[in-house]
Amino acid sequence: MKSGIPPDLLLEAYASGIFPMGMPDGEIRWYSPDPRGILPLEEFHTPHGLKRILRKRSWDVRIDTAFQEVMQACASREETWITEVIAESYTLLFESGHAHSVEVWQDDKLVGGLYGVSIGGAFFGESMFHRVTNASKVALWHLVEILKKGGFTLLDSQWTTPHLEQFGAREIPRSDYLEKLAAAITLKTTFSKPLNFL
Repeated sequence: MKSGIPPDLLLEAYASGIFPMGMPDGEIRWYSPDPRGILPLEEFHTPHGLKRILRKRSWDVRIDTAFQEVMQACASREETWITEVIAESYTLLFESGHAHSVEVWQDDKLVGGLYGVSIGGAFFGESMFHRVTNASKVALWHLVEILKKGGFTLLDSQWTTPHLEQFGAREIPRSDYLEKLAAAITLKTTFSKPLNFL
C-alpha cells in the first residue's frame, strides 16, 4: 500500500499556496515562501543561445510518458527533498491527472526534463534536471509554450534562482501571489503538446 501524502490534501495545500518538501530524517515540512517566486508567462525571456538550440530541432519532446523517471532523475543529486514519500505522493497526483512531466529525449534516451503540479490555470514547477547540456532549458521553454497555449495564467517557481532569473523569474509578495493563485485555479485549461512545437 502506498504511503504518500493523499492527493486531496496535496491539492488543498497547493490551492492555498503551500507545498511540501522531504527532509533527510524522513520528516515532511510545509512551506509558503514570502516573497514567492513566479515566472510570468507573457514575460518569459528566451536567451539567444537557447533560440539557436531550439532551431536545431535535435530534441524529441514528450509529455507524461516518463513521469517517475523524470522525478527520479531530479532526485539523483547529493542533497534532495524528493524523498521516497514525496515521490510516492506525486506519483499519486500524476495518476489522478494533476501532475505532469515535460521530457526531452535524444536518440530515444531521456536527457532532461521537469515535472510539476497543475490546478486550473496554475502550474507549480517542482524540479528539473539535465543529462545533456541545455536539455532542462529546452524542457522549460516547451513548458511555457504548453501553458500559454493551454490557457494557464500562473507559473509558480516557489523561489527564484539565478538560473531561472535569466528567463524572467521574479519574486512577488505572498499576498499578491495568493491573489493570482485564487484567480488561476478557477480556470479551465488543457495541458497538451501544441501541434506547432519546434
